[in-house]
Amino acid sequence: MARQLKKLTVEVPADLLARATTASGEGVTPTVRRGLELVAAGGAYGRLRRFRGKVKFSVKLSELRQD
Repeated sequence: MARQLKKLTVEVPADLLARATTASGEGVTPTVRRGLELVAAGGAYGRLRRFRGKVKFSVKLSELRQD
C-alpha cells in the first residue's frame, strides 16, 4: 500500500540545511523526513513521560536483577 505524500515548499536557513544534510549524510528530502520523524517521536516521548510514576508493574525490580 503506497503512502500518501504531500509536496511542500519550505524556507529554511541555508547553513542549517547544509549542517543537517552533512550530519545525516543524506540528501535534502531524506534529511527533512528524518527531522520530521524526530519531532513526531519527541511528541510521543513527551506523552509517555506524563505516565512516569503512574503505572504499576506486577514484576519487582529485585526479581529482574536476579537474571
